[in-house]
Amino acid sequence: MSAEQAAGVTLTGISKTFGDFTAVQPMDLSIPQGSFFALLGASGCGKTTTLRMIAGLEQPTAGRVMLGDRDVTSLPPHRRPVNTVFQSYALFPHLSVQDNVAFGLRRRGKKQVHKEVEDVLELVELGPLARRKPAQLSGGQQQRVALARAIVNRPEVLLLDEPLGALDLKLRRQMQLELKRIQTEVGITFVHVTHDQEEAMTMADTIAVMNHGRVEQLGAPAELYESPGSAFVANFLGQSNLIAAEISAAEGDELVLRAGDTKLTLPRDRMRATSAASGTKVLAGIRPEKIAIRSRSDEAAVPEGHNRLTGTIKDASFTGVSTQYVVASPWCPELAVFAQNVESAAGLTPGAEVVLHWNPAHTFGLDGDQDADAGTGEDAL
Repeated sequence: MSAEQAAGVTLTGISKTFGDFTAVQPMDLSIPQGSFFALLGASGCGKTTTLRMIAGLEQPTAGRVMLGDRDVTSLPPHRRPVNTVFQSYALFPHLSVQDNVAFGLRRRGKKQVHKEVEDVLELVELGPLARRKPAQLSGGQQQRVALARAIVNRPEVLLLDEPLGALDLKLRRQMQLELKRIQTEVGITFVHVTHDQEEAMTMADTIAVMNHGRVEQLGAPAELYESPGSAFVANFLGQSNLIAAEISAAEGDELVLRAGDTKLTLPRDRMRATSAASGTKVLAGIRPEKIAIRSRSDEAAVPEGHNRLTGTIKDASFTGVSTQYVVASPWCPELAVFAQNVESAAGLTPGAEVVLHWNPAHTFGLDGDQDADAGTGEDAL
């Protein structure tokens, strides 16, 4: 591992149980120094417990926590070079912004803190508001004060536990970009816990998707989105259509699938199942925005070689940037299609007979024994 890729946080065989409940299954995880790392998952998946073990707020049942090359497993929180920003900002209402930010430094015995506080307030773009009290700030500004208060201590690792959860949608999206900018500028390792897929994908260099106390898949946002390794990841990270099929043949770099009496093709290198033998059951996955939709009367215009399915529009919802269709097909009862708002959708209304088509290169294949609905129900909340 190069200096640029040195581990900021290493978890080795880490696990946590509460009585007879296992919150975190034994796992190994390495978070590169200076990266923006996200632990993504539904409530109860173990992501916050994992974060608390890094912070020292929970003692692991087994395993080790390393910060850099130091074993900090037995150290209390105040002796770890770590700071945490929670969803509740816990600012001191009677102190000004600058005094809130300076609190930790002064508590550690530092006398001259003005320059450090001034610099970090400029970083979070709150310099002009230094003398205001928290009650005089917006939610987003309060969040940035909490962030500045953590960063000013120059921790090796900054832990963020759903820090944007209390903000409205528009402000949350603005703060996602701000957090990424700040992390890039300060170069501190950020470990961010969230249940919001868009939030994780917007900010993180690497995402660990957690499910039932274990890491389901780890990788860069684009990698996880384009090549999910399980039905849970495919459904939880965005939205996917998973079509039950089986392999009927192999033709060079492509696998030929059969979904009922319909032929689909799948690149061999996008097959995540353990076997590519003829007769193997698979789930053929395709993201809704990769699918084009046409009236059946216009089927001749479908490009040669595209995968195609026929069906009937059940529902159409105009969202501004796109129209979202639900199409009933013999091979999948509810296929989702997102059609960008760039041309007329005349005739594409509920009840219309349509043909759906897409480039086979956008198809991914998963083990057919998985639950195609994994990640869409209560486990996705």
